[in-house]
Amino acid sequence: MNTQQDEEVGGSDTGEQVRGWFAGRLPGEWFTGPAEIVADREEITIVGTLDEPEGQDAQAPEAERAAAAEGRIKRFREQTRGQRIEIAREAEHRFRRKVAWGARCGERSEMFTTLSVPVMTRLRQPERRVLDTLVDAGVARSRSDALAWCVRLTGEHADAWLTELRAALRRVEEVRAQGPGAAG
Repeated sequence: MNTQQDEEVGGSDTGEQVRGWFAGRLPGEWFTGPAEIVADREEITIVGTLDEPEGQDAQAPEAERAAAAEGRIKRFREQTRGQRIEIAREAEHRFRRKVAWGARCGERSEMFTTLSVPVMTRLRQPERRVLDTLVDAGVARSRSDALAWCVRLTGEHADAWLTELRAALRRVEEVRAQGPGAAG
């Protein structure tokens, strides 16, 4: 299974434990391969890839392929709802984090449930002016939406750097675990 952030800061459960638990718990027939699992302090997100709809021709119009993928995702969501809720409850009890689900089919990707966590920050006037400009231009409805937009944009453009930084943080945690006072 794939994960973008392995550690839970301040917790005892590692990314390996989360991935391992879900590898053993998710039904094998749900996805075409291992689910993508991303974990942070508050949430575990599981996104799996679904089989393409049968009889779907690669030459079919884009709108038809998109509608077929949307239908496949909707069917998966409805048919697995009870099991997903049961698995989420078990995971939430075990890992003390909410679980969010999503699916990918062809070019379409959809999240079913996600957690929206408030984040407090202090901004000086120049940073507030950036947010207000985005609001005034209609890019965002509020400063909060504008800040979320900025974070998404930064994440999209700095993905390689953020991936490298996360890898470095995992290495720091490994070294700390081997240091004085480490269990073992």
